[in-house]
Amino acid sequence: MSATVTMVMALAAGTLSVMLALLAMRLVDPLLDALRGRGWTGRRASPDFRAEPVCLLLRDGRIIDATGPARTLLATLPGDSDWQRLLAWLAQRFDDPQAVIRRALAEGRAESPGGAGLGAARLCLAAEDLGAGVLRLTITDPAAENAGIVIDSQSLAAMEEELAVLRESMDHAPVLIWREDAGGAVTWANAAYLHEVETQADGEVRWPMPRLIDTGGAALPRRASITLDDQVRWYDCHARAADGHRMIFAVPADDAVRAERSLREFVQTLTKTFADLPIGLAIFDRERRLQLFNPALIDLTGLATGFLTARPTLYAVLDALRESRMAPEPKDYRSWRNMMATLEAAAASGHHVETWSLPGGQTYRVTGRPHPDGAIAFLFEDITSEMALTRRFRAELALGAEVLDAVGDALAVFDADGRLISANRAYGRLWGDGQPSTLRGHQELWRRTAGEGAGFDGLRSALSGAGRDETPRGAMAAPGGGLLSWTVRGLSGARRMVLFGQALPQAAAGADSATAGSGAGVAAAPVAPDARRAALAGAGIEVAAGAGSGDGPAREGSGAKAGAA
Repeated sequence: MSATVTMVMALAAGTLSVMLALLAMRLVDPLLDALRGRGWTGRRASPDFRAEPVCLLLRDGRIIDATGPARTLLATLPGDSDWQRLLAWLAQRFDDPQAVIRRALAEGRAESPGGAGLGAARLCLAAEDLGAGVLRLTITDPAAENAGIVIDSQSLAAMEEELAVLRESMDHAPVLIWREDAGGAVTWANAAYLHEVETQADGEVRWPMPRLIDTGGAALPRRASITLDDQVRWYDCHARAADGHRMIFAVPADDAVRAERSLREFVQTLTKTFADLPIGLAIFDRERRLQLFNPALIDLTGLATGFLTARPTLYAVLDALRESRMAPEPKDYRSWRNMMATLEAAAASGHHVETWSLPGGQTYRVTGRPHPDGAIAFLFEDITSEMALTRRFRAELALGAEVLDAVGDALAVFDADGRLISANRAYGRLWGDGQPSTLRGHQELWRRTAGEGAGFDGLRSALSGAGRDETPRGAMAAPGGGLLSWTVRGLSGARRMVLFGQALPQAAAGADSATAGSGAGVAAAPVAPDARRAALAGAGIEVAAGAGSGDGPAREGSGAKAGAA
């Protein structure tokens, strides 16, 4: 009885120990797996042969079921629907995945090996028709089949973080970025490119993705445009080639295009304005090559249009002007080059003006002005008519001065403000060369030289009140003694002219007190009435016959009358 109880107890203990061992194994395995997930490397990881494949079930273009790895893959892909996201991902790694699906529906099963893809993996796509409109897609990696690869969690986290940064940078980039294979097909694009494609396709993206900008075989960088919503958008395209593909970056250039268009319109406006100018214009850049000229330059210089359009240098243009005798003729070529070097230096440093007297009789004014960035602008102006008019005007002025100097009477002209405008040589001989510039100064000179008296007072009064239609006359003492007649004439613009007749000698004027002009009295020795009357008549003053002694007022008429003592 005891033996039987012992055996039963031993059997129960053995059974209990086995159950406890199995329970301990079930409890320890999850703990070890958790330690491996946290990066614990205390023991070597063993291969996991139970990895699930990437498998999806499709019906009528919709995903009805998927394994865990497949759902994880779909969650990381951009796009609207699951099928669009998957198809975009497959199109980047397999040649025409839709053709594989059509072949599977026709033949029951089809496979397609993938290319190198965007990474290092070479995948395989298998499509199998399960009937009832259900299609199974399986994506495998033949190189890693039956191999459970364990990746260090820290390395995986770093790669995922870097991938997230790169993806975020590409999606937020304000430029269109896409990848093309050797055949020109788009295999990848960033969010900006996808947005433009969705705008054109009404929100539906299909693979293979269309090319928004057809770069073709053109050399890059280059400028291209696309039309979206009746708006033209411009891009500067840049390409970077790699193994069997190339990345293309399209930078928006709308602002640059608008600025260039505005600049062209401004230049066209200036060109039209310059074309209508009668002044020749030539603008040379910092290398002293002709960049801009107008038709007037051809008309004034006679240079050929083909010569100017070839953008000659400044010295070539000046040499051509010299050969065509449209520049001043120098003594020798060295002096000519020195003169042109001086012209260039003066024009580059500031405003410079020269007058060219040409061998053909023309006269040109050449103006040089500096421009930004070291450029120089030259203006050629024909001033032949202006110079001829100036010479004619100067000749007339000289002739007028000669006529005034030939007049025997001394005369001076004052403007409305009393400034001296002109005086002839006789006036300078009479009153001296050091003459003041104002009427007040001249009145002081007359008073100081000839002395005060009724004749001087009458002259001063006539100068202050004479009108244009009035011609007061009178007589006053001469600077060297004797009698001096004066006349005031009003001119246009409130100007006044004073004429002094030739002074009569004291013997002819008489030594007694005589009266001339408007109360003009001059102390003189008594002389015969006939002699005194002749002297006053020579001064332009008419004396009444039989006039008594004393001063009388001069009256204006055919001649001034004065009573003689």
